[in-house]
Amino acid sequence: MDKKHIGGGFDDFLDEEGLLEEAEAVAAKRVIAFQIAQEMERTRVTKSELARRMKTSRPAVERLLDPTNRSVTLSTLERAASAVGKKLKIELSA
Repeated sequence: MDKKHIGGGFDDFLDEEGLLEEAEAVAAKRVIAFQIAQEMERTRVTKSELARRMKTSRPAVERLLDPTNRSVTLSTLERAASAVGKKLKIELSA
């Protein structure tokens, strides 16, 4: 059976549907939340301890670590990274 490439890639589809930017933002948030959770596990930092280090509440940490919650600010992500001994690095790419 001869298979031909039909249409564009998934990113093209999301772009055409006006969903690419949102999907990329959600993916980035999920990755950062996952990395923070991994670092918490590696260093044995509890959610309560992270909240204390960030000078925030445990429910705020729950929102931060919730991969579906997109309302987390850049400032919060920076504080969380710092609280686990890391730096948040944001860059522009082509």
